[in-house]
Amino acid sequence: MNTSRTSKTLLASALAALLIAGTGCSSKAEEDKPADAADGVRTGPGVTDDRIRLGALTDLTGPYATLGKSIVQAQQMWADETNAAGGICGRKVEIVVEDHGYDVQKAVTAYADLSTDVVALPQVIGSPVVAALIDDIERDQLLTFPQAWAASLLGKDPVQVLGTTYDVDMIAAVDFLTRTKGLKKGDTIGHVYFEGDYGANALEGSTWAAERAGLKIVDQKIKATDTDLSAQVSALREAGVKAVLISAGPAQTASLAGVAASRGLQVPIVSSAPGFAPQLMKTPAAKALEAMLHVVSAAPAVSSDLPGVKKMVASYEKKFPGSPVDSGVLSGYNAAQLLGADLKKACEAGSLTREDVVKTHRSQKNADTGLGTPQNFSDVNRPASVSTYVLKPDAKAVGGIVVAEEAHVAPGIEEYLNS
Repeated sequence: MNTSRTSKTLLASALAALLIAGTGCSSKAEEDKPADAADGVRTGPGVTDDRIRLGALTDLTGPYATLGKSIVQAQQMWADETNAAGGICGRKVEIVVEDHGYDVQKAVTAYADLSTDVVALPQVIGSPVVAALIDDIERDQLLTFPQAWAASLLGKDPVQVLGTTYDVDMIAAVDFLTRTKGLKKGDTIGHVYFEGDYGANALEGSTWAAERAGLKIVDQKIKATDTDLSAQVSALREAGVKAVLISAGPAQTASLAGVAASRGLQVPIVSSAPGFAPQLMKTPAAKALEAMLHVVSAAPAVSSDLPGVKKMVASYEKKFPGSPVDSGVLSGYNAAQLLGADLKKACEAGSLTREDVVKTHRSQKNADTGLGTPQNFSDVNRPASVSTYVLKPDAKAVGGIVVAEEAHVAPGIEEYLNS
């Protein structure tokens, strides 16, 4: 046996195997690396030479179906306007919509299908949905704008809560009641709220503000399926409340106001923004809502005189005649405009990869679409804005609501955020 020849053969085989393995690793690494498009811009999932794909996880068949439809239509209007003007980075924008019906498991499945080929999510409806997806979103570095405002969604680079959070708005609500409705030390305020992150976060804000003002909170936790609040009104009346806060949906707000009015509990009611919809002004509760309700919101009313809002409303009414112009239209369009600005800046910097889109977004400290207050996205642990509008129902106004107080920072907000 020729030992030298055998050794050479074995060495050659090992080298060949090593070269093949090395080639395989190199090829795999090349596949994983972002590619450069024909125009030199680095791209990743959701971006090709001629298209930018965005995803929307929305509710078109569940409790927030009306809101979901408004947001989807507003964002599609933005995409159409953007494409008519030449697109972004020379590419057409496409929004892929998935309906989860406010079912968390359906949303998780839809995200798995959608997330492989989109660069960002300008819409995800529901705090429970975002909470279930937040680790995946962070892993995928997929810039996401929730249509949810729980403070528990802060702290993740790719997840951007737009405007204020529920707790900040409720601090503004308590301040509004003490300033304008005569509430004083020792008085009791009721707070009706949905179980889950939305209601819990709102209650955190109201409890903190009440303690600071020397007020007492009597809380009433409800489920999204609870649409008759007679029992809650009875409990609040017995507790002698001088005002009521509600952090729930439109059906619950209507029931609260209607039942309270019919039972002689004529006290001010202040709702979180998701608790109002213009359709309420065509229900039997409309009179009670006009007489008793205010709404705290990061966004102005769609009836606002802001030029950007007026232009958006006119375009929406022309494109979708007969569709209600509600807060979802403003919220959805604002989110789409902010994302569009992020994508344009990322393109100018030479990269539309997910990671670079997130970095570009977080670099913005004074983002202003003209649809409300400027926002600072640089601190992941703080709300993008701490200024709250106070709105008031008005059946004659566009969107069924008007601005009662312009955006302002309520006393104690910085103390609360730093506590």
